[in-house]
Amino acid sequence: MPLRHQVAEVARTLHARGWVANHDGNVTARDGSRFLATPTATSKRLISDRELIEVDGKGQVMGQGKVFGEIGLHLVIYERRPDIHCVVHAHPPNATAISAARSNPIEQPFIAEAVVSLGPRIPRIPYAQPGEPARLALAPWCELVDAVLVGNHGVFAWGADPEQALLRLELVEHLATIAIAAAAIGGVEPLPDSAIAPLLAARAKANIGRAADRAVDTASQLMGRSPGSSTTEGARPVVACAPAPHSNVPTMSPGGTPHDLSALIREEIIAALRKS
Repeated sequence: MPLRHQVAEVARTLHARGWVANHDGNVTARDGSRFLATPTATSKRLISDRELIEVDGKGQVMGQGKVFGEIGLHLVIYERRPDIHCVVHAHPPNATAISAARSNPIEQPFIAEAVVSLGPRIPRIPYAQPGEPARLALAPWCELVDAVLVGNHGVFAWGADPEQALLRLELVEHLATIAIAAAAIGGVEPLPDSAIAPLLAARAKANIGRAADRAVDTASQLMGRSPGSSTTEGARPVVACAPAPHSNVPTMSPGGTPHDLSALIREEIIAALRKS
């Protein structure tokens, strides 16, 4: 199927599934040195291949039409990920609810298949003003993951083609739906740490993109702190306890000597992955 038809079909799918409303959401696809994009101020229900516009690498329209304001977020993903050829942004209700909530119950994996498809973390990026602040907030994550929640702004997912990008967004919404349903019975239980290493090894062998290929090398960063943040910022030391490996709580011995137990555990996971 021609790329234009694939992009238009994804756009209509977003509307049909109730993942966009009004003029929400956008889809782009890399086509050589240019990009196909859904136009602004148009319901995704009405998108056909004829309605798609073309933009250059700076987001400038080539020909007719008007590009949506979030084109810079799409372009920063393409800049960081030469293996990516489609980016999808939408507001699926459950995932968007989590993007606007005080906690992120899908950040840690609780279904094995999701680790292989999306990795050990689905981050929620704090809300940033549109434009350059939003680009700067998203940029550090582009090479680490294939989907993110954007604070108060829904989901971005990307892939080698429109189908893969759509499937990744679909999985994020599926996980969000499960997590919200589980909240009524105590919430989801994350996978045990012992399960993560073999799943990440499988992800690294799956040939599903650069973030997956580097799953072993980036596991420590993803399972620890956000890119560019401090592991101890705002955290209180805890004496004589062992927090979970994903925790950012620093620890110290009863004698007062600081150490990072979670870092040691993450190093053991990485060592096991490299041997697999």
